[in-house]
Amino acid sequence: MSTTTSPVDGSTGAGTAREIGIAVLGMGNVGAEVVRILRDNADDLRSRVGAPLALRGVAVRDLARPRDIDSALLTDDPAALVARDDVDIVVELMGGIDPARALIGTALLNGKSVVTANKALLAEYTGELATAAAGAKVDLYFEAAVAGAIPVIRPLMQSLAGDTVERVAGIVNGTTNYILSAMDETGADYADTLAEAGRLGYAEADPTADVEGYDAAAKAAILASIAFHTRVTAADVHREGISSITAADLVSAKKFDCTIKLLAICERVRSADGRQRVSARVYPTLIPHHHPLATVNGAFNAVVVEAENAGRLMFYGQGAGGSPTASAVLGDLVMAARNKVHGGRGPLESTYASLPVAPIDDVLTRYYVSMRVADRPGVLAQVAGEFSKRSVSIAAVRQEGAGDDARLILVTHRAPDRYQSECVAALEDMDAVIKVSSVLRLEGTDD
Repeated sequence: MSTTTSPVDGSTGAGTAREIGIAVLGMGNVGAEVVRILRDNADDLRSRVGAPLALRGVAVRDLARPRDIDSALLTDDPAALVARDDVDIVVELMGGIDPARALIGTALLNGKSVVTANKALLAEYTGELATAAAGAKVDLYFEAAVAGAIPVIRPLMQSLAGDTVERVAGIVNGTTNYILSAMDETGADYADTLAEAGRLGYAEADPTADVEGYDAAAKAAILASIAFHTRVTAADVHREGISSITAADLVSAKKFDCTIKLLAICERVRSADGRQRVSARVYPTLIPHHHPLATVNGAFNAVVVEAENAGRLMFYGQGAGGSPTASAVLGDLVMAARNKVHGGRGPLESTYASLPVAPIDDVLTRYYVSMRVADRPGVLAQVAGEFSKRSVSIAAVRQEGAGDDARLILVTHRAPDRYQSECVAALEDMDAVIKVSSVLRLEGTDD
């Protein structure tokens, strides 16, 4: 009777189909859950794949740290683990650019499929890694890199492969969504809400990547690349964070029947002559309460896809966390393992469109501008005149307070962002405007 390595713990037992060797790089919250699911669901996974999934090893930084796994499977040498001949699929959950980039590249070049949740790496080097995967005729899967457990990547690459995607917009960062939702609900200011998010484990000790939009921008780059068959990097994404949002902004938003969310927006931009470009941007924006993304609160994520024939599709769920993200990783792992067993391959990167990226200046946007103004006749006319000079139409005006507390709030119609920002710059130089307090964009309307 032949013997094979046990799918999880390294013991021997009866085997039929060839094992698929798995190497896991990183055992944080997500990695630990992936290892647990591989162990606890071994029989089901074997049936779904058509062969046992054998965990060859797990690379960690600290071998002395207690972990719920046979210590013989642990190593602090990820390069040696990736190089093993009995590893067929590498699951990279280390994060960061280096050494993950080199390890994934080595794995692909040596004929090993890769599953990764590394959004920062993919936002910069998808082209390089996809080329390596295509050359070696292996898979590169990364569903878990965007929006945790929510299936977004595979629908864009497969389900909508025959359609034309016009727009992808979503809440893709749970930390910022929790903060804005809590500010909206409680009236607390940004600093206090961020501190509470840290205490609850929603915000990292250094929350910069989340609150300044870097995390969302990386995800926007990935989404835009897939949706529009064009390589888009994080550097192509216009990025703004939420640290300047105040409780007063959320109160004012309610008066316009809106809330404020940090959105990643990727869309196909068409000029009057039919020329197409891609816009990818991340910023806090007002959205109407009737918009489906306005009801997404707490640490949840949601992505709305608009396609020419499919219409509007919405994907909603847990956007982060060990178990939700591990679910997406295991989905990719099962697909990659099936392909190893049956000789198939997943969809390859498609960049045939190679559309140019439109700068934010050229994108049509709407602005919400809140300013403290001198309480005297003619101020509104002066302010409106600056917008009129640049062909920016005002959709709504609200005046609040009096005297030193006089405040003017404007909402504009769509116009090139360049003209909108020029209007704001002109306001800041006006004697009648004491201070421009807030400038936000407005999305989710037809105006």
